Amino acid sequence: MLLSLGVVLWAVTHLFVAVAPGARAGVVARIGEGPYKGLFSLVLVLALVLIVLGWRAMPPEALYNPPVALRHLTMLLVPIAVVLFISSRAPTDIKQIIRHPQLTGVKLWAVAHLLANGEVRSVILFGGLLAWAVLEVIFINRRDGARQKPPRAGWPKTLVSALIGLAIAALLIVVHPWIAGRPVLMMG
Repeated sequence: MLLSLGVVLWAVTHLFVAVAPGARAGVVARIGEGPYKGLFSLVLVLALVLIVLGWRAMPPEALYNPPVALRHLTMLLVPIAVVLFISSRAPTDIKQIIRHPQLTGVKLWAVAHLLANGEVRSVILFGGLLAWAVLEVIFINRRDGARQKPPRAGWPKTLVSALIGLAIAALLIVVHPWIAGRPVLMMG
């Protein structure tokens, strides 16, 4: 219950900005930009707390058993997802190819986890965030109209961003047992 509530709160809070820009502008006009950003951040923190508490409270009940070989594909896809996620806030040429690198990274991360995890809680979390990211892209594209490619950044900046993303992916492998309760790499 908490996990589902957290995922829904996360999705609705983000979708509000893309689906109802006029309503967002009205809230900002009433309370101010700073308070709006603070409230937005507070709601997202609450969503994350609900997600973490809900994840930990839910037993790892199997819904389906993915083949073990898919874990290797997950290990390939997640670092790419992290690179895309990081590239969204940096000047890179990735944005010449992908309109929404951050949301594409979220979708790839979610799919990768669904390939390796068949638990009910995994389907709720990763399936829910995948659905949110797909809807977010649709609504942002509808709101913003035709795509305007940013100026080229050059391969050195793109490479630096990719290396930072890979370093963060490596760090996530190390801290994954504390985040998710199990290691990524099974040794022994």
